[in-house]
Amino acid sequence: MFLVVAISLLLAAVVLISLVLLERHHSADPVRKMPGPKTNLLFGNVLQLPRLPNVTSMDSSPNAQGDTSSPYVEAVGRITELIQKRQRSPWLWPDIVYFLTPSGREHNHCLNILHGFTNEIIDERIADRAAKKNDPQSEENDTEQGEEGEFKRKRRLAFLDLLLEAYDKGEISREGIREEVDTFMFEGHDTTAAGLTWALYLLARHPHIQQQVHEEVDKFFEQRPETLTGEDLKDLRYLECVVKEAQRMFPSVPFIARRTTEDCHLDGYLAPKGTAIGVCTIGLHRNPKVWEAPLEFNPDRFLPENSQGRHPYAFVPFSAGPRNCIGQRFALQEEKLVLAHLWQFARLFAAMACVNQAFPPQKLNSNGTPTRHED
Repeated sequence: MFLVVAISLLLAAVVLISLVLLERHHSADPVRKMPGPKTNLLFGNVLQLPRLPNVTSMDSSPNAQGDTSSPYVEAVGRITELIQKRQRSPWLWPDIVYFLTPSGREHNHCLNILHGFTNEIIDERIADRAAKKNDPQSEENDTEQGEEGEFKRKRRLAFLDLLLEAYDKGEISREGIREEVDTFMFEGHDTTAAGLTWALYLLARHPHIQQQVHEEVDKFFEQRPETLTGEDLKDLRYLECVVKEAQRMFPSVPFIARRTTEDCHLDGYLAPKGTAIGVCTIGLHRNPKVWEAPLEFNPDRFLPENSQGRHPYAFVPFSAGPRNCIGQRFALQEEKLVLAHLWQFARLFAAMACVNQAFPPQKLNSNGTPTRHED
């Protein structure tokens, strides 16, 4: 019996060492070794957008636009690559293997940088709040200035301040604050950059729709001064339809997972409490029972007259329910703002003729997923 256990342990050790060596062999990234400066065109700094009002989610920024070589920016880009690489490598899924590999150690290093930046922001804001409590002028400093005799209102709090107020009341832990800030900082740039990329791609492939956007944007800026407000962006109605249609066809998060909190019956099947369920958002958004010609780019789908009677869960690019995206309104405003300013100065043209090559004709199942083609 002892011999069997010893042999099993020896084989396990050999397999573990082999996997680590395999990862070490494949860990060299040729892209990272290329000479010349690296430019990340899609790293959208959600806290420093052109002409964005000086009210941000954290009232702080890693200066991603001004310093693309900052440790935080590089850590965000690199940890994204490492996570995707691990997802494609089943032998790296067990933590006991992954964190013995060079990629696993680099992952932890990047994570420490990200958490360190977040903790620094939180510490600075806590200290700032404590100083203001001891400052007799703090109440005056925290009010917006108005005309003489006008009632002064409280200055709008940043997202982090709201979290810290909840922390003071015991409604959230310090760890919970860090997780929320990490979510807003990390998830808020990659998904928005992906959404912008697909919107630009689709507009370049459909010049007639791009022309409608140009006309709306030109009229919009002719009637407004240099400084914009969130209320102003509501008038870019057709541009909002474009952003939503791009999210319908290519949602930034095409797949989400949830765990049932009670027994659920789904299409005749029982999903007991505690079951992990995957929701294919991109399939849901291409369901031909809900969306006519689902593979066609048609922003008119989201005009008010065409949205009446549509199921509220037919379009969920930001998920839905209590676990939906905390920054979805911010993301939509951000995409509209970036696109509106871009169309002031640029036009996009597709590198190939718009012949729908990206979306070849295919039959869809009733749930919106493509049918299999038999050779």
